[in-house]
Amino acid sequence: MIRSAKDLSADQKAVIESLLGRHVLENEAISVRAIEPPALSDKRRQELAEELSEYFAEVGARRKPGSAEEAEEILTEAIRGTRPGYRPHR
Repeated sequence: MIRSAKDLSADQKAVIESLLGRHVLENEAISVRAIEPPALSDKRRQELAEELSEYFAEVGARRKPGSAEEAEEILTEAIRGTRPGYRPHR
C-alpha cells in the first residue's frame, strides 16, 4: 500500500512519524508492507539462538572495558547514523 503523506489523517501521520522517528513531509509517499516471517522449526530456532550466543560471547570477550555513559554515546551515534534527527530520551 502506498499513500501520499498529505492524504493521511492526523492519527495515521502521528503513527508513521513515531515509527520513522522523524516528521513526514507533505510531498512524501508512504509505503507500508507486512512481511510474514520465515517458518523456522524449533530445532533451527534453537541452533540460531546458540550461534548468536556464541557470537556475542566472542564479541564481548574482545571488547574493551568502558562506562555506561560511553556505551550510551556509541549507541546514540549509531542510531543517528540511520536517523539523523534522533534525540535520546533523558
